[in-house]
Amino acid sequence: MAIKLNVGIIGYGYASKTFHAPLITTTEGLNLRAISSSDENKVKQDFPHITVYADSQVLIDDPSIDLIIIPTPNNTHYSLASQALAKGKHVVIDKPFTLTLEEAEKLSQQATDTGKLLSVFHNRRWDSGFLTVKKLLEDKTLGEISAYEAHFDRFRPTVRQRWREDAGIGGGLWYDLAPHVLDQAVCLFGEPKAITADIAQLRPNAKNADYFHALLEYDNLKVILHASMLVASPTPIFTIHGTKGSYVKYGLDTQEDALKAGSLPNQTYNWGMDNKDGELTTLSASGELETTTLITLPGNYPAYYQQIYRAITLGEENPVTPIQATAIMRLIEAGEISNRLKQTITL
Repeated sequence: MAIKLNVGIIGYGYASKTFHAPLITTTEGLNLRAISSSDENKVKQDFPHITVYADSQVLIDDPSIDLIIIPTPNNTHYSLASQALAKGKHVVIDKPFTLTLEEAEKLSQQATDTGKLLSVFHNRRWDSGFLTVKKLLEDKTLGEISAYEAHFDRFRPTVRQRWREDAGIGGGLWYDLAPHVLDQAVCLFGEPKAITADIAQLRPNAKNADYFHALLEYDNLKVILHASMLVASPTPIFTIHGTKGSYVKYGLDTQEDALKAGSLPNQTYNWGMDNKDGELTTLSASGELETTTLITLPGNYPAYYQQIYRAITLGEENPVTPIQATAIMRLIEAGEISNRLKQTITL
């Protein structure tokens, strides 16, 4: 009989409700047993029979819980994860890993000392567009890559009253969206030699960063990562140039919207299918430039928790290791320094 792992989630905000709870409940071998929340009615509307704790510490102390998920405000990640590891729990933290590089390093060491799995939910590794880009580069379709540009633009001109807008608890685009695009770039090209970052507040009444433009430097490769809350017209999410051609892709992954609408991966035909394919421009056999449509691979967010289960029960690879997540915190911190000093930071 397959091993069942009991899972507890701390908090029931957007990330818990949209991503973690539905992905956990549709992953074979994982049993969502408890959620800590100050709003029991909100949890019970979705999970009438689940245990709800008003205090996260009670959930952490629950001896029946094997795996604890932490999709809470960023400034609580370190303390909650440290407490959970100290109680002998496996831990998944929503990105960003922590607020500082020092915290990331301490948690990584604590996980090593306790022998428990510690992972970070960098779900954008399983976006449809990124999976397509990853295969495109593995197949060398574009030859040697000279330029890679990733955008995560939105049009949200009004500043909303929510914790993600609060600089004091690690809100803003640099902590919200930069971990995604930084992680994708490092997955493709490894850690850069240097970073230059411009992080700004552009909207009236903005309390935190709502724009960033970062340049990662590699040998013979330039990587640009960009996000803004004031982009109304469509921009490509990926633009890649190489010695054999170029690739351009519009349209964000569809899985978040599907989950938000209540669709579940195990009950949805063609889960993760992308309705916007990319354009691939390469040299034809006759030596002319030729543009064709490249079908986008389906996204696969369920793969993360499936691999978490196998990593805990079978000793297989952690889908996002503390070492990998710490590398992203190193870039986050270096980017902040770059922005403050208005100079390139060598890594």
